[in-house]
Amino acid sequence: MSHPFVAEECPMIAIPSPPSPDPALPAPLKDASSWLRGLAECAVRAVHPDSLLPGVLPAPPAGRTLVVGAGKAAAAMAATLERAWQFHQPEAPLEGLVVTRYGHGPQGQGAECRHIEVMEAAHPMPDGLSEQAARRMLVAVAGLSEDDLVIALISGGGSALVSLPAPGISLAEKQALNRALLHSGAPICEINTVRRHLSAIKGGRLAAAAHPARVLTWLISDVPGDEPSLIASGPTRADASTPSDALAILERYGIEIPTGVREHLAGSGDAPRATDAGFARDEVAVLARASDALEAARAAAEAEGVEVRLLGDDLEGEARELGRAQGRLALSLRDGVQRPLLLLSGGETSVTVRGDGRGGRNVEYLLGLFDALRGAAGIHALAIDTDGIDGSEDNAGALFGPEDWTRAGQLGLDPVDYLSRNDAYTFFQGLERLIVTGPTCTNVNDFRAILVLPRTP
Repeated sequence: MSHPFVAEECPMIAIPSPPSPDPALPAPLKDASSWLRGLAECAVRAVHPDSLLPGVLPAPPAGRTLVVGAGKAAAAMAATLERAWQFHQPEAPLEGLVVTRYGHGPQGQGAECRHIEVMEAAHPMPDGLSEQAARRMLVAVAGLSEDDLVIALISGGGSALVSLPAPGISLAEKQALNRALLHSGAPICEINTVRRHLSAIKGGRLAAAAHPARVLTWLISDVPGDEPSLIASGPTRADASTPSDALAILERYGIEIPTGVREHLAGSGDAPRATDAGFARDEVAVLARASDALEAARAAAEAEGVEVRLLGDDLEGEARELGRAQGRLALSLRDGVQRPLLLLSGGETSVTVRGDGRGGRNVEYLLGLFDALRGAAGIHALAIDTDGIDGSEDNAGALFGPEDWTRAGQLGLDPVDYLSRNDAYTFFQGLERLIVTGPTCTNVNDFRAILVLPRTP
C-alpha cells in the first residue's frame, strides 16, 4: 500500500544523499497548493527509514543480536534493519521487540517483520500496553553478556509507547501528569525531563539493564537540537538532569504533584550517569532530523527557481505566536519579492490549551498565521507533522491560500474565535483544507512552508 508522504521501498544500506528534484512537482506560480503538498512529500520521503540505515551494518557479535525499539518510526526501522540484515548476513540470528503507535505497525505499512516482534500501544497518552512493552523489553535485555549486541531503534513518540512508572508511582498518576504537561505549553525538552525521572526504563535505564552487552542506538530525531537523551526521553542515553530539575518543572507550571511523585523526585538518586562504566562501549547515531527534511525541500524548491530562506529547524514557543510572527515576516518581505520566495522552518512548538476544541500544534500555528496575513495576496502556507498525525487528530496538518480568507468570512469562520477555543482543526475542516495522509512511518516533527509569490500589476 502506498499513499502520500510515504516513501517507496529504497535500496538496503544506502547512505542518504540529497534527493533529486521531483519532475512531477507542479510549478508554484500555476498551482501553489499542489506545489506545497509535493514539497512536503519530498521532505518526508527524505527522512523515511527505508533509506536511513548507516552505510555499514555492525558485524554480528560472538553472542546474540537483540533489537529493541520504541517510537512512531520503530516498526519501519525494524523492517528496514531486518531486510538489510537478512540480505548481508543471513546466517547471523536476529531477534527482538519494538513498539509503535496504534496504526503505525506492520499492517499495510510495508513494515512486516519475521524475526522482530512489533507491538502497538497508545500515544500521546500511554496505556497498559505501553507499560507491558516496557516490562517486556527490560526482561529481554536482562542477563546479556559482553558478547551480546543490542540495537536500539528509537524515534519520536517513544516516551508514551514505553511507559513503565518508577517504583511507588502508578500508571494513572503518570497519565495525569503527562496530560497536564502536554496542555501546559511546556517545551518538549522539559516534558521529557519529567518523563525520564518518573520512569523505570527511560533516562538510560534500558541500556543500564542491558549492560555489559554493547548497546548501539539508532535515532530518528523529533526534538529541537537533536540531543539523543531527549529523543523518546532517552531510554538508552543517560543525561545530566536531576530529579530536582523535574520537580522544579512541575512546580513552574503549577501542576498538581501526587505525594508519591513528590517523594520519588525528592529522594531518587538511581538515574544512570553518562560516566557509568557500562556506557563506555555504547554508540549512538542520529539517522534523520528536521534539518534533513528541510534541506530536501530546499533542494527541490531551488531546482524550480524558487528562492529559499531557512528560518531554523529547531523553533519552539507557542504555535499561534510563531505563526503570527512568521506572518509578519512574510508581509514585510512581500514587496521586495521578484521571484517566488519560500520560507521554511521546523522544530516543535507548544500549545497552551485554554479551550475545548480540536487541533494540534501545526493547525494552531497555521491559524495564527492565517489571522496575521488576513488574505494577503500571493501568500500561501502549509504546516504538517511529518509523522502524519498532528496532535491526536487524524490529519497531518493543513494548508491555505489568500482566497481562503474570503471563503472563511462567507462561511462564518472567525479565526480569533476558533483560536480562543483551540479549535483550529474544526476551522480548517470547514474550509476543506486539512491534509490527511495517514501514518508516514517516520517522525522528525514539524515541517512549515510559506510561499510568497511576486506581486503582479
